[in-house]
Amino acid sequence: MKYLLILIPMALLPLVLNDFWLSQVLTRALIMGTIALSLSFLATYLGVVSFAQVTLAGVAGYAIAYFGPNTVGVGVPLPLIVTIPLALILAMAAGAMMGYIARRSRGIYAIMITLAIGVAFFYFTRQNYVLFNGFTGFSGVIAPALGEGNWGDPKPLYFLSLIVAAICVGLVQGFVRSPLGLAVQAVRDAPGRLLALGIPTTLPIVAAFAFSGLIAGSGGILNVWFQERVSSFSVGFGPIIDILIISVIGGLRHPTGAFVGAIVYVVLDIFAIDLIDRDRFNLLIGIVLLLIIVAAPNGLTQLITDGAKKLRGGAAKSRTT
Repeated sequence: MKYLLILIPMALLPLVLNDFWLSQVLTRALIMGTIALSLSFLATYLGVVSFAQVTLAGVAGYAIAYFGPNTVGVGVPLPLIVTIPLALILAMAAGAMMGYIARRSRGIYAIMITLAIGVAFFYFTRQNYVLFNGFTGFSGVIAPALGEGNWGDPKPLYFLSLIVAAICVGLVQGFVRSPLGLAVQAVRDAPGRLLALGIPTTLPIVAAFAFSGLIAGSGGILNVWFQERVSSFSVGFGPIIDILIISVIGGLRHPTGAFVGAIVYVVLDIFAIDLIDRDRFNLLIGIVLLLIIVAAPNGLTQLITDGAKKLRGGAAKSRTT
C-alpha cells in the first residue's frame, strides 16, 4: 500500500512536468536508482558492499548494443524478444561468477575483490574491439520503436523506467521472503550455524549476486537506451563511485533508499553549475555526503522514517490528551 502511495503520484507527474524534468531528472534518477538498488540489496541482505554493480549493468548494456541496432557496424543483430532476455541472462551469469569469486570474502576484502573486477572489466572493454568496440564503444543504440516514436522518448522511457523500478523493488521484497532469501540473510547473520545445519553457503551467495545482476542489468538496459550509447566510460571508476554515493545518501541498509539517493544526486549534478563551478561538483557532492553521514549515518531514508514516526507519535499523544 505504501508503495502505491508513491507510484500513483509519480505516474501523474507527466501531466505537470515538462520533458526536461521527466527525462534528465526523474528518468535518470529511476535508472541510477535501479542500479543502486542492486548494491543496496547485497549490502542489506547479504552484508556485502559490491563495487561491481556498474559492471553488471554494463554487461547488459553492452549486450543490448552488440545484439541490437547501433551505428558502429559491430555486433550480431537479433530480435528484441531475444536480445532483452539474453542481456539479463548475461548480467545474471556475470553476477553469479562474481559471487563465486567473492564467496569467501567479507568487509574490505569483498570491496577490494569487486572493485578489482569492476576495474578489470573497464580496461577489458577499452582494449577489446571485437565485442566492445574498444575505447569508442557503441553509439546510436536506439530504443525499440513505439508508434511514430520509440521507447527512448521522454514520456515512454519515464513510464518504462518507473515500471521497471517498481518491478525490481517488488522482486527484492519477494526474494528476501523466499526460502532462498532467508538463506541469504542467514549467511549474513550466522554463516557458521548455516554450515552446522549442513547447508553450504556458496549457493545463497552466488544466488544473491546473480539476483543483483538481474536488477543491475535491468537498469543497464534502460541506461543504454537513455544515453543511446555505451562505452568504457559507462563502466569506469566514476560511475562505480556514483552508484556507491547514491546508495550511501539514500541509506545503504535501505534498498528503496537507492531512489531517494538517486534523486538527490541527480538534482545536485544538474543544478550544481548554478551554485558553483561545474569542475567543483565532486567537492559539492563530497560535502553533501559528509553532512548526511554526520546527520543521518543510516541515510536520508532512515532520517525520513524516524521523522515520520515522531510525527505519528506526536499526533497520537495529542489525540489521547
